[in-house]
Formats: sequence, structure tokens, C-alpha cells
Amino acid sequence: MALSKSHRVLCNTVNYFRKESAIVRFLHKTLQCKKCLTPETVNPNFRGLEYAITGPLLQKAIEIEREISQGHKKKFENVMRLNIGDAQSLGQPPITFLRQVLTLVTYPDLMNDKTFPEDAKLRARNILEKCPGGSAGSYSDACGMEIIRRQIAKYIEKRDNVASHWRNCMMGQGAADMAKKFLTILQLSKDGLETGILNPVPEYPFYSSTIAELGLKRIDYFSDEDNQWNVNINELQRAIDEAKSRCNPRAIIVINPGNPTSHVLTKENMEEIVKFAFRENLIIIADEVYQNNVIKDDCDFISFKRILNDMGKPYSDMELVSLMSVSKGVFAESGSKCGYAEVINLDPEIPPMFVKSLSASLCPSVLAQTTVYSLVNPPNPNEPSYEQFEHEKNSIIGGLKMSASIVEESIHSLEGMSCNPIEGAIFFYPRIRLPQGAIEKAERMKLSPDEFYAMELLQETGICVVPGSGFKQKPGTYHIRMTLLSDPNMVHKIMERFKKFHFKFMKGFSP
Repeated sequence: MALSKSHRVLCNTVNYFRKESAIVRFLHKTLQCKKCLTPETVNPNFRGLEYAITGPLLQKAIEIEREISQGHKKKFENVMRLNIGDAQSLGQPPITFLRQVLTLVTYPDLMNDKTFPEDAKLRARNILEKCPGGSAGSYSDACGMEIIRRQIAKYIEKRDNVASHWRNCMMGQGAADMAKKFLTILQLSKDGLETGILNPVPEYPFYSSTIAELGLKRIDYFSDEDNQWNVNINELQRAIDEAKSRCNPRAIIVINPGNPTSHVLTKENMEEIVKFAFRENLIIIADEVYQNNVIKDDCDFISFKRILNDMGKPYSDMELVSLMSVSKGVFAESGSKCGYAEVINLDPEIPPMFVKSLSASLCPSVLAQTTVYSLVNPPNPNEPSYEQFEHEKNSIIGGLKMSASIVEESIHSLEGMSCNPIEGAIFFYPRIRLPQGAIEKAERMKLSPDEFYAMELLQETGICVVPGSGFKQKPGTYHIRMTLLSDPNMVHKIMERFKKFHFKFMKGFSP
């Protein structure tokens, strides 16, 4: 039967699209989009990067929190995230004066509101007058506003009774940001050897992650747990001597007060470190972000800058980078992410390079810079906010002191646990002597023994901590790090939970 003209057109159209579909399928099969970036082609420095503070235990804690919100019954009412040094997330109140200055800088119309004290208004005006367009929404200089950098220098001079030049004080998005930028400048291959950085163990994981990311070589040195976490110079010498065949050591990182160990270095130990760094021609990178959190009455914070100055030449000419942040200490404005570095005795051509590096990020937030301005320019005794500011500051430090006493008493009452005195910062870092049965079970579960302990603690009590393996530790030793709260009543409740768990855990694995 002959097909009609319209039928023939329809058949031809169908055949056309069939052919087109086959071509499309062929092209789809042969022209598949290939991934440019894969685990095999990624920058090798990024492989295996870990940050235990926000690692598997925190992810499990988040999962448990989600289950509680969905009505699942647990042995506890809530999860306590003691894994990170974020004091305000754990209930520490913000400093009123700082928040008042921030509010006024953000919304200047409130300058006429009589509920805001005049000293807060004065600081807000100082900031706004130096902002282009009079707005905190504008850019500042790459290293931060000059008015704030000048105030930082005054703050340092008052602290150390040593001259400080504002041009050597540079701001960035937190002390960690400044440390990373400076470590980047140190990156250099010489005679086939990469730059080596001495890194304290127990460590703050940011440094090892950054060292790995930048392709630098980490040189671990162990702090002496049996000597209040001070630095043994023989250990420093061992570490650097063993490293010289594989890298070119150029800097030493020192964290004081310590994180995670909460120790405060003695003047004598700091002088020994300086002499070692001088002999080995090392730049000192001093992480001093917890300098305002000294909580033992017989301890004092002394900056490395002051130590260098007091030791006289040639030590007073040594290169030093000192780091400070508004994220820690009494202010604890972790969300603001702003800090500063004071660079000392660098070759005159180096700071301009540092400035250029900072310029690529344009500038830290002006609002974040305002928090630093309030930190280094707090109310004076003759100003209206002084009394309230001192009360709030002393309440926080006083609370930390009481909490530290509760923790130390609790830890020393427990079988298989010990802890050095908590001298500064906001952590406690007890050592756990685990039963062999617990160690063997951890191995079967492919966990480090202290990670196994921490996971059991989380699931039984809701207390989220960081295992010592996340900070590195001497082989055969096990620890956990917990954040210290400024509310003693809350700390007492936490330690009651903790003690019940520890007793049950140790009993369950005893022979």
C-alpha cells in the first residue's frame, strides 16, 4: 500500500531524530567530561591533612545533637562541646564595653543615645573618623587602620616597658592568618633542602597543618610533661640535629601560655630557648594569644620581646614574630577573627614584602579591627566604663581559677589519671593510663587508645573532647584535651559526669 505524502514526511522525521539521538548518545559516550582535579592530581601537600579539633569526634557529637533534637532518648540531656577553645559558645559572656563600641561603629545614629557611655562613643568616633566615607563598611589599609596599629604599639609598650613601632604591628584575619602568611615567607628550597620549622609537641594542630600545606618540613620537639611542660634544651638540640639532614631549620614555634597544655613558661626557660635559637640562627615565632589568661597566682606572662630586650645584645637583635588575637583571652571574640603580629628586628626589606602579601587579602574586616582596638584600648580608671569592665574581666578570670581548682581536684581523685597544674589558657590536658584491655579493644576498632576513650566518653556522657593523639604525644602516652569554662557550677556538673564515666570505664576493662 502506497504511503501518503504526510505519512512519508512523518516517517522521515522520526528516522531523522532516531539518527540524531544515536549521534547524541555516541557523543555523550565519547566526550565525557573528565575531572581535572582528583585525589591523584591534587596538590600532594593537601593529602592527609587533618585537624583533630573538628575531626570525627565533633562529627559524632553533631550527629548526637541532631538525634536529641529529633526526640531520641540519651543518657544525658545535651552535648557539651569541650573540644574547641570557643569560650562564648560555652557560656562565657561578652565584654559589655566591646559590644557597645561595636554597636556604635555599626550604627552611628546611636551616638545620641544616652545609654551608651562616653568612653565607648569616643572610641567609636575615633574609628569612624578614620574610615573612608565615615563608614565601617569601607576598606581600610591592608595591614589595618593606622589608628589601631598605633594603639597596639602603645599597648605593647605598656605591657613590656619596651619601645614598639606601629609600622611593625600588622593586623590580619586572626593570629593564625598572620602566622600562615609569615610561614609562607619562610618557604625556601636551599641546596635541595626545604625549610624546616621546629614545632612543639603536644602541638596546636593548626601549625602542623599549615607546615604541611606549604610544603615545609615539620621538626617536632617534645615538651617535658614531667617538668610542667617546660622545654628541655637537650630535646631541642636532639630534634634539630636529627632534622638537618632532611631540611634547613629556619624557625621555632613557641606557644606561651600553652595550647593544649595550659602551662606558662618560666623566665629561665624562655632565656634558654632564646639562647638555643641564637646558636641555631632561628627566627622565634611566639604564639602569645592567651597572654591575658594566666590563672595561677604564682605565674606571670612574660613576652618573648621583653625577654630579648632584658637579655641585651646580641639577643636583643634577634628576629621575632609575636602573635596576638582577640579570639582568645577575656574578650574571647572568636567569631570576629582578627589578630595582629608584631615583627621585630627583621631585615628592613622584609616587612614591605609582608605588607604586599597582606595586600592581596585587601584588609581584615573593620568591625573585627574594632574589637582589637577595644582590646588594646580598654577603659581607663577615670572613664565611666572602667568599673564595669574590671568587674566583668575579673569575674571571668576568677571563674576560670575556681574551675581550674575543681578540675585539678577531680582529676587527681581518679584512678589512672594525672594532670599538671592549669596555669594559663583555657584547657586542661590530663594524662590517662589506660588498662591493657582498653588498648587492645581500641586496636581492634582501628582507633588510637585515647580516641577510643574519648568516643566512649562522648557516647556515654555527651562530653566532646579531643584525644591527645590529635595533638601528637610521646609514644605510649595518652591524653585528652578539654576546654575550661569560666562557670564553676557548670564545670562541677561536667566533672561529675566525667568521674562517673571514668570509674565505669576503668572498672569495665580491669583484669
